[in-house]
Amino acid sequence: MFLGELEQPVNSLPGIGPASVRDLSSMDIRTIADLLCHFPRDYENRMEQKPLYSQLLAPEETRTVNTVIKVIDQEFIGWGRKQTLKVRVSDESGEAFLVCFGRNFLADTLKPGRVFYLYGKFNYRYNQLQSSTFEFEPWSEVPKKFGKILPVYPLAGKLAQATLRKAIHGAFQQYGKYLEDEVPPFLAEKYALMPKHKAIREVHFPENEKSREEALRTLKYEELFYLQIAIGRRTRKRQEQTRITRTFADSMRSQVIQRLPFDLTPDQKTVLQEIQQDISGVHPMMRLLQGDVGSGKTLVAFLSSLLCIEAGLQVAFMAPTELLAKQHAGNASLYLEPVGVRVGFLSSSIHREGRKNLIKALASGEVHLLIGTHALFSGDVRFNNLGMIVVDEQQRFGVLQRLAVMGKGKVPDLLMMTATPIPRTMALTVFGDIDISTIHTLPPGRKPVITHLAREGNEEKVYVRVREELKKGNQAYFVYPLIRQSEKLDLKDTETMFQRISRELFPDFPAGLIHSRVSEEEKEQTMEAFTRGKIKILVATSVVEVGVDVPAATCMVIEHAERFGLSALHQLRGRVGRGEKQSYAFLIFSENLTDDARLRLKIMKENSDGFRISEEDLNLRGPGDIAGVRQSGYFRLKIADIIRDFELLKTAKKDAGQILDTDPGLLSEEHTAIREVLLRSPSFPDELFDGG
Repeated sequence: MFLGELEQPVNSLPGIGPASVRDLSSMDIRTIADLLCHFPRDYENRMEQKPLYSQLLAPEETRTVNTVIKVIDQEFIGWGRKQTLKVRVSDESGEAFLVCFGRNFLADTLKPGRVFYLYGKFNYRYNQLQSSTFEFEPWSEVPKKFGKILPVYPLAGKLAQATLRKAIHGAFQQYGKYLEDEVPPFLAEKYALMPKHKAIREVHFPENEKSREEALRTLKYEELFYLQIAIGRRTRKRQEQTRITRTFADSMRSQVIQRLPFDLTPDQKTVLQEIQQDISGVHPMMRLLQGDVGSGKTLVAFLSSLLCIEAGLQVAFMAPTELLAKQHAGNASLYLEPVGVRVGFLSSSIHREGRKNLIKALASGEVHLLIGTHALFSGDVRFNNLGMIVVDEQQRFGVLQRLAVMGKGKVPDLLMMTATPIPRTMALTVFGDIDISTIHTLPPGRKPVITHLAREGNEEKVYVRVREELKKGNQAYFVYPLIRQSEKLDLKDTETMFQRISRELFPDFPAGLIHSRVSEEEKEQTMEAFTRGKIKILVATSVVEVGVDVPAATCMVIEHAERFGLSALHQLRGRVGRGEKQSYAFLIFSENLTDDARLRLKIMKENSDGFRISEEDLNLRGPGDIAGVRQSGYFRLKIADIIRDFELLKTAKKDAGQILDTDPGLLSEEHTAIREVLLRSPSFPDELFDGG
């Protein structure tokens, strides 16, 4: 198998036209390799017979049927344009009905007396067993879609399962069956792994359940093994970087601590000691600082930065949004400028002349602490002597982005921060030998936010409660999932509700609007007005999820709360309760909830501990983007799952470590080239393979 063949575009396959190319591209499927590694999300077992009636079925339950049926008769129900074909069918167990919404043309096929294979989802409606979601084909000795296990793939646009199945089958026949094994032979033999080409075939088109499970185990092990090889290489390369031990003065940091109007918590003091020990050592620091919203992580980062600044080093502080970066810059100026620290702020919205002057001051060493957004990655940003990098909300940055900044220093220390706690065992699998610090305790005087749930239709009760808080001089957030009205989604939006809040609901209290389409200048003006109390109500999207700190805000109202994930809900709730006053979160939810949405709201109601919520989020939605390996969204391996396959991951980690320690040349560039194409971005960025 030649490497270039796997990188052929998908439209080199028959039947893949421009429309399919666009839909596939939206799922990051552009090459033959991408297509072969677009694994099924589920399977339909059409080998196992499942008759219409096999067990008692509760009214709300759904039954999967896979059987051979005979058409008894048909009729049309309803009137006019809503007239719908209804077909009565039977098998050896009894009778049921197929309701053909939008498929009246099936009357010419599903004629009385004909026999078909049938697969569908059935439930009871109007005291009848019915299905409107079904597939069928005429009975024959050699069926096309029955008597086998069919893959069910994630889709996009107008792609159909049949189109994707045909494309992947074609890709395998032309390329996949020539794939060579990438797992070292002694490991493949040790764990009885399938040959690679067979595993790819069986995961897409399994002969039976046993072969499917063996294929999944093979591909999961391979993926986890090479993930651990990549992490191991990166870790070992970092360990090769050494420097002389350093001693830091503590004058500036002590002065700032003495000026604080509060005492540091015990956890903050412990973390400060851990960081100081790291940056004094022979290897550059790689530490993850995790703590709940409002626990004081940013202050710890500022205080740690002072050690480097006093030693003549510069510090880069990255934040994921301009809103958060500006807030950090303001707080840094408040705390650090009195002791002689010059703070700079850089974002894409800084005008040319201002940027030019800032870049010049940075290169000369006049700017000690540079705080900014992704603009810090820019090629013209050059430091005089970069000693430390702080990455806030690190899961929102990719590995490549962090490395782009680390390359601007010789051997800089790295401090990553997150309010999304990560189990230590999981973090070790992604970061290698990273050190982890945790701040559990909150600053004294903080009260847990009281959370209320309200069903849609009962909003007025929430508005009454918010009005009481506003009359006390407090402030409130109103958060919505959409910026503007949508024809497809029946949801409230920020722009419409801003008008209603301003004119109808709370006309006596000034309100402001903020979302991603508002200009940076307007965002800054609105946030400053809200921070100073000139605006009492802030209507927003989840753009305020991270970092906004207004102690006078005591109410967080989230409408359509079921549309937000647990982490986002907890982050939004963390925008209130940042002072000594009692604060409240009101989660307004829609009538029709999924089981997961109902569980998320229940968890939010019963828990205020971010660590507990993070554990529940992991159970519900998977590990999330714990490493920032993906540029956005969740940390998704192609086929393995860090939680469900954790035992397999530990095995792969052990095997990878032994090879890197005893025979690192075993996995040469040539040996792994095809595998890298198959399993590269977005799960595995280039620098992992390079040991970067």
